[in-house]
Amino acid sequence: MERKAAHGMITVKALQRPGLGPANFTVADGECLAITGPSGAGKSLLLRAIADLDPNSGEVTTSQLSRSETAAPDWRKHVALLPSETGWWLDKVGEHFVNPIGIAEHLPDIGLSPDAMTWDVSRLSSGERHRLGLLRCLEKLPKVLLLDEPTAALDTDTTLMVEALLHGLMEEGITILLVTHDFDQPARMGCKTMRIENGQVAV
Repeated sequence: MERKAAHGMITVKALQRPGLGPANFTVADGECLAITGPSGAGKSLLLRAIADLDPNSGEVTTSQLSRSETAAPDWRKHVALLPSETGWWLDKVGEHFVNPIGIAEHLPDIGLSPDAMTWDVSRLSSGERHRLGLLRCLEKLPKVLLLDEPTAALDTDTTLMVEALLHGLMEEGITILLVTHDFDQPARMGCKTMRIENGQVAV
């Protein structure tokens, strides 16, 4: 996971879909925006709309790309989404990675054993799946990360490990949009905050 300095500024203009919007905001290179609000308010819908996974209108741009002018697979490498539930379709963890040996070096960074790439997917807890899903996102070398509750199923010590990894990514210039119900997480992460209620940006 060799990285160069990222330039991940993202701008969202008039983004809307059923149950959401319009939303307008900009997050600068290396910044974190924490998206808060009650369950069902539209937080996950916002991340999916930015990733262009559902029909929506409006424009999303980064420092380098415009979503409307970029092929969907390329956009989703550049702006990578970690959904609240990650998909696993093969038997072994390592089979879901392009370079499992290289990725294995980073397993201790998220509190997992160095041999986790050899594990059966069936043995993974929800927290393990989510942490490995984050590494799958990072393997794409994205400039922007869309993270839906990345630490929801983790204990305090593991949460702090994942947050330390995210801090390091921000220092490299990667921009993070973070959906969270953890009241204290935005402050620990040094995030700006944006609240969504009933599909509308409230703050």
